[in-house]
Amino acid sequence: MGKKRHISIVNAVHYIRLVYRSALLILLVISYVRFRLYSEETVIESVENIPAIIYVTWAVFVVEMIMRFFPSKYESPGCQKQFARNYVKSGCTEISISDNNATVLVALVWVVFNGIFGALHMAGILDDGIMILLCSVYSVCDIICILFFCPFQTWFLKNKCCSTCRIYNWDYAMMFTPLFFVQKGYTWSLLALSVALLIRWEITFYLHPERFSEKTNDYLRCANCTERLCVHKKQLQSLWKQIEENTSKRIRKLRK
Repeated sequence: MGKKRHISIVNAVHYIRLVYRSALLILLVISYVRFRLYSEETVIESVENIPAIIYVTWAVFVVEMIMRFFPSKYESPGCQKQFARNYVKSGCTEISISDNNATVLVALVWVVFNGIFGALHMAGILDDGIMILLCSVYSVCDIICILFFCPFQTWFLKNKCCSTCRIYNWDYAMMFTPLFFVQKGYTWSLLALSVALLIRWEITFYLHPERFSEKTNDYLRCANCTERLCVHKKQLQSLWKQIEENTSKRIRKLRK
């Protein structure tokens, strides 16, 4: 039998985030459906009537973002490669970041996509509740991209894995984009901090591109990876194949 592989600390943190972000999304959906069906309080009113929800949710995301400004063993190598202490010289001086040009396309697609929702909001077709819900959906999809499937990696960037992702620290800015249209202090503060995180990331990239290239930074090599996300994804793919095979066998038996 092969050696049993345990989930890494970083992946465990991802799953914890997936759980509480999913729980928050479910609560927001229930609140919005009640508002639409029974003309009760809007999502914003429901949340503001229980300030603790705002304080806790705001604090959790603020702490998550602040942690990204500093080195941490609980964060993915994908966002940790920006720090000097994680730059392990490989001896190569050729900086190669194959997905760099695709970042412009990703940014354009994201702005246009969210611009459509923003235009509908300004036209009065979508309310603040929908923008909050959209933001919450993005927060869940962010973790899904890390753990299971990332459309940006597959369709645009073509990067090897999250560790080498050129736009890893764009995630919070992308997540909170809809909050631009919700004029509340707690929403705009989240957006402002996420944009600051993105700007810090981009400045570091242009000042120290060698930290972002697998050729020049051995920290990004598979042998030095602490996340082991590819192993985790392979296990999930293997499990899915087994489920498909077992399902096919059962269907064939039923047809006999």
